[in-house]
Amino acid sequence: MSSALMSSALTMTGRSLRLSRRNVDAVITSILLPVMLMLIFVYFFGGAIETGTQYVTYVVPGVLVLCSGFGAASTAVAVSDDMKGGIVDRFRSLDIGGTAILAGHVGASVARNLVATTLVLGVAFLIGFRPAAGPLGWLAALGLLVAYITAVSWLSAAAGLLARTPEAAGGFTFFVMFLPYPSSAFVPIETMPSWLHGFSEHQPVTPLIESLRGLLLDQPVGSTPWVALAWCAGLLVVAVAASGGLFARRTR
Repeated sequence: MSSALMSSALTMTGRSLRLSRRNVDAVITSILLPVMLMLIFVYFFGGAIETGTQYVTYVVPGVLVLCSGFGAASTAVAVSDDMKGGIVDRFRSLDIGGTAILAGHVGASVARNLVATTLVLGVAFLIGFRPAAGPLGWLAALGLLVAYITAVSWLSAAAGLLARTPEAAGGFTFFVMFLPYPSSAFVPIETMPSWLHGFSEHQPVTPLIESLRGLLLDQPVGSTPWVALAWCAGLLVVAVAASGGLFARRTR
C-alpha cells in the first residue's frame, strides 16, 4: 500500500470513528446485545447444557465471535449511507479513491470491535470466566479475532455497496449474527441433529471458535488456527475483490 493511500485510509478511518459518535445507540447495541446473550445463556440455559467444563468458560469464545461479527456487520449500513448521500463523489473530487474510503470503514470497524471485545471480556471476567492463556496465547487469539473482524468488515462493505438502501444493508447483520448459532459457540456440535453436523463442522466460525477456546484455555489446538486463518484469508480476498468491482460499478 502506497504512503498516499495509507494516509487517505487513515483519514477515512478517523472520519468513520467520528461518525460513530453520532450513532451512539448502534454502537451501544453492538456491545450490549452480545453481553445480554452471554448472560442469558450462562444463567438461563447454562445449567442444562453439559460441556465438560463451566459453561461460562465454554461460551465466552463464541460470544466474542458473535460480538465481532455483529459489530463488523454495521459497516454495511455505513457504506450504504455514504453511497446514498453522495459524499463519495466529493471524496473522489479530492482524489480519494474507493479503496481508501472502504478501508477507512473497515479500519473503524476493527477499532470499534476491539473496544467492544474488551468490554465483553470484562463482563465475562466478572461472571467467572478464568482463562489460562499466557501472553503468546492471548496474542494469537487477538490475531485471529482481528483477522476475522477484518474479513467480515470487508464482506460487510461489499454488502453495503450491493444494497440500494441502508435498511437493506442492515439485513447483512442477520446473516453474520446467525453463523455462530449452528457452530460450537453455544453447544457442542455432537449434541446437534446429525443432518446439521456437516455444515456446523465446516463453516467459517467453527474453527475460529475452537481456536479461541483452545488458546484462551491453554489447550492443544492442532491445525485449527490455520484452518480459521485460511477461511479468513479466503473471505478477505473475495470481499476485497467484490468491493472493488461493486464500487466501480456504483460510481460509473
